[in-house]
Amino acid sequence: MRVAFLGMGIMGRSMAANLVKAGHEVAVWNRTGGKDKDVEGARSAASPADAAQGAEVVWMCLSDTKAVEDVLFGPGGVEQVLAAGMIIADSSTISPSATRRFAERVKARGVDYVDAPMTGSKIAAESGSLIFMVGGDEAVLARLQPLFQAMGKQVFHMGETSKGQATKLVMNLQIALIYEGFAEALTLAAKLGVDVEKLLPLVQASMVRSGVVDYKAPFILKRDFSPNFPLRLMLKDIRLALDAAKESHVRLPGLKAVEEVYNVVAAEGQQDLDYAATLTLLEKWAGVEVKGGSKEEMKAS
Repeated sequence: MRVAFLGMGIMGRSMAANLVKAGHEVAVWNRTGGKDKDVEGARSAASPADAAQGAEVVWMCLSDTKAVEDVLFGPGGVEQVLAAGMIIADSSTISPSATRRFAERVKARGVDYVDAPMTGSKIAAESGSLIFMVGGDEAVLARLQPLFQAMGKQVFHMGETSKGQATKLVMNLQIALIYEGFAEALTLAAKLGVDVEKLLPLVQASMVRSGVVDYKAPFILKRDFSPNFPLRLMLKDIRLALDAAKESHVRLPGLKAVEEVYNVVAAEGQQDLDYAATLTLLEKWAGVEVKGGSKEEMKAS
């Protein structure tokens, strides 16, 4: 298929590369120069419109709602070259209500819109094993199956357009809360002198176990906060979830408390680290440090 892929960030670059490997004709574009050159076999485009010219599918993986709006409808945007029968698929995580507005605007031009955010982080993007949660028409999703298969291992159809985005916010809400509970437990354990070599196997053998803990624990114990999922993006998603809750008259007191932690960590200049770096604020408040890599995996500093 002829695909325009817009957004060469941590996830997008690998996703586009997997489309190329699967034999699709891919044009790529990124707001900042240089990153698109990493996608061997793809055409580097000068603008979103240039990338989308003649494409069957425009796939986006961008940072936020404003970025998606600008790429679609701003100067040099995709809207300039929309053609009936084209599909726009958005793997960004953005506002569900904005997604509905964007879909209505392009539908007037005979263009289908699918929201397809994903989960799996950097490693899954590289290996082509992402899990997509998708909103849109079933017939349109069927046309996209070759692309989903190149980039992921599972596709969950959640309903009409915008339901993929709504689902992603619900998923990230859970991730943020689960990780916060884990980080607080580690901090208290460090303060009380509990040995992580005994704690983690217990966690993994019990009903407390979660995929979030399994994935993050090795990084934490190595003190590796390099961004698999940058804190600034998780904070953006937390705020999107709180906004959606406000629109729907739903209270999320736990997530609101977690947002306060993220706000402080971001204000301290750690917004580009992985969201696991929220642990460092808890450590600072407690006067301890969670450590790994030795027999004393966790100890008070």
